[in-house]
Amino acid sequence: MMANAVPTPFQIAIPQDALDAVQQKLAHATLPPPPPESDDPWQYGVPNAALEPILAHWKSGFDWRKEEAALNAELPQFTLPVAVQDHGVLEAHFVHQRAKREGKAIPLLFVHGWPGHFAEVRKILPLLTNPENVGDPAFDVVSPSLPGFGFSSTPEKSGFAISQYAEVCHNLMLALGYTEYVVQGGDWGFYICHRLVHLYGPKHVKAWHTNFPAAHPPWPRTWPRLCLAWMLTPYTPEEKAGLERSLQWRDTGIGYFQLQCTKPQTLGYALADSPVGLLAWVYEKLVTWTDAYPWTPDEVLTWIHLYAFARSTAATSVRIYREAARAQDFDAVADPAQHNARVPLGVSIFPRELAVVPALWHRTLGNVVYSRRHSSGGHFAAFERPGELVEDIRRTFALPEVKVKGKL
Repeated sequence: MMANAVPTPFQIAIPQDALDAVQQKLAHATLPPPPPESDDPWQYGVPNAALEPILAHWKSGFDWRKEEAALNAELPQFTLPVAVQDHGVLEAHFVHQRAKREGKAIPLLFVHGWPGHFAEVRKILPLLTNPENVGDPAFDVVSPSLPGFGFSSTPEKSGFAISQYAEVCHNLMLALGYTEYVVQGGDWGFYICHRLVHLYGPKHVKAWHTNFPAAHPPWPRTWPRLCLAWMLTPYTPEEKAGLERSLQWRDTGIGYFQLQCTKPQTLGYALADSPVGLLAWVYEKLVTWTDAYPWTPDEVLTWIHLYAFARSTAATSVRIYREAARAQDFDAVADPAQHNARVPLGVSIFPRELAVVPALWHRTLGNVVYSRRHSSGGHFAAFERPGELVEDIRRTFALPEVKVKGKL
């Protein structure tokens, strides 16, 4: 963090000429031929019949200024310079909403992933900061745009991997006066939260919760006792279905992952130059990674605008995959040396998540004190199932094992 730095209030204000330039591109967009007729038109990717109505709405019916004003009204946003070892100073953009009611509040860091963004906190923010029930804990919530995403600046040097993202998040919390806090994350937020626990828990990070518990199997060399328990414990029907879902995603949906882990810059040209390409690339994930969530065109296009017109763009956001792959950050969650048993962990399991592994595997991630399996829901839990996710967050961080100083 920067000494004596004071957060600067921030409002989203996309220049009109940028919006006009995209409209010109949309007017001359060339779409591919429709996919072959089949029982599942999505097997080839986004079908024309699904994309064309959203594209038509973008051209003539979408009111970005209305959505922009709503985001600014609902989300108190700020920027703050944050120093990162060997990477200089980055400008962090973040939402910071203090608890609405009097008394102690638990500082909560909410960490998004890809293709997520800071505004994924939008639906859960009022539930966390202003709970209806007196007995429910209230939270001071911080939701940053990760470096390279949204309105935060983009790292300019290579080697900015999960430890560096964790350092930004931690230094931001310290700069805001939170020396003790809890963390929540899905997708990349899961990996960043896991690293935050390893690097800064339990002194600073007092507990964590994830809706994306992407644990590895407990192999005999690293987890001998847990491996034996795994071998002796039969899978439940829900766990069998989860493994089938994980295998399906690995076989038919992981192409984006391989590309972004290897050649993000090449992909970046299409994401930066083609608004239709960006829409298709992200919309596919919004639909296929959720559990039949009824996306409206306005929701989709607001999501796309936060990638197309922010300070950092979709092209810079995908670099996290390459940097994490080079740093072997995906394997680090299975490393017993990064297992911090002193920091309580809460887990939410949604059946249409990308990786749905047996509950026993979650114990390789940390000290699981809370676990709940839901009957529906997918990858974007804060957007799809905000009430259920908030209930799990409350239950996790209200447990007696979680001891956080809080802020009065």
